[in-house]
Amino acid sequence: MTADSDPETTRQSTRRDVMRYGGAVVGAGVLAGCLNSGPVQSEGAGETGYTVEISPVGEVSFDSPPETVFTRLTHHAGMAFALGHGNTVNAMHSPEYYDALWNQFVERLPGVSLDWTGLYSSWEPDKETLYELDSDIHLADVAGITQLSSWTRDDVDEIAANIAPWFGNSLSDRHQEPAGEWADGYQYYGLWEQFEIVAEAFQEQARYRELATIRRELLDTIEAGLPSDGARPTVALIGLSEIESPYVYTTDAPGFLTAHLRPFDPLDAFDASIGSGDQVDMEAMLDADPDVIFTLGGMVPDTDMATLRTELREHAVGQELAAVENNRVYAQGARYQGPILNLFQIEMTAKQLYPDQFGDWPTYEAGAYPEIPDDEQLFDRQRVADIITGDT
Repeated sequence: MTADSDPETTRQSTRRDVMRYGGAVVGAGVLAGCLNSGPVQSEGAGETGYTVEISPVGEVSFDSPPETVFTRLTHHAGMAFALGHGNTVNAMHSPEYYDALWNQFVERLPGVSLDWTGLYSSWEPDKETLYELDSDIHLADVAGITQLSSWTRDDVDEIAANIAPWFGNSLSDRHQEPAGEWADGYQYYGLWEQFEIVAEAFQEQARYRELATIRRELLDTIEAGLPSDGARPTVALIGLSEIESPYVYTTDAPGFLTAHLRPFDPLDAFDASIGSGDQVDMEAMLDADPDVIFTLGGMVPDTDMATLRTELREHAVGQELAAVENNRVYAQGARYQGPILNLFQIEMTAKQLYPDQFGDWPTYEAGAYPEIPDDEQLFDRQRVADIITGDT
């Protein structure tokens, strides 16, 4: 399908009347702004509109904030959620899975609801479906989209011109190398650095500042309580699809996939010979012998951590692991985390790694994020909930 042949291009009023795609590739990042708190409200576009810049697409002009949001990866959906727009998302990768996982955390935010069930599953989006969705913004990375075999540069330009702009950055996940035409000047962002830019696109700078203040306070608490380097445990971050051959992910790699681990400067139990995402056997696990095992997807409703721990204790090799012997096998949530999951996962990681400093992590087996007594919480749930809902 081409722009000239599609009837969508002849509509009297299209999304391009609302938002215009700048198209320039930029090399300079957007600097982090002020984190001072202020009233939580949209800051409005004004009569003349506004322009926001993000790598790799460059400048994008908006006449008004987006009201319907296409996403591909969940760090972007999580940003829309944090800004009070979670239920405007119309597409995402594996919506049923991530709706279930996200709601394990949302359960602890009073008065906040989230429903991503039934959305278009957009891991490899279909161009025709994007016309049908008619979104106000495509919160996805064109450098990532054009890596898909079914998409070309002409395709992404067509969607930007006829429906709405692309506005996202995903290769910052682990500092992936962009494909040829996007490589020049591609900017890597931290999770919260990109969140600030996305907040500007939604004209929700006040919400961003309030949440960034909470994060800063949380990080200050972590920094003040961290023990000396000599007291740090070794850590393995694994995906345990089957106990005999876990996937291992690097805990100290650059990128926002480790945004919840980086504040703790973790000691990875595996050496550089094991790449992130490599599959290893249990003998290799024993050679690394981590003090702590973090299990990705451990908070998905279908995962039973009690059964997983039992299987490890009964495994001929697994039972010899220090983390198993000392009952330090913990659930983690998601690597493609938005800002709200990042707050929860920093708190849970602090308690899992250093209970003496930050309070005990409850023995989690299944269900929602555990209820933590008010005086042991590392951030205020009600305060976060009020920012998301606008009740401040």
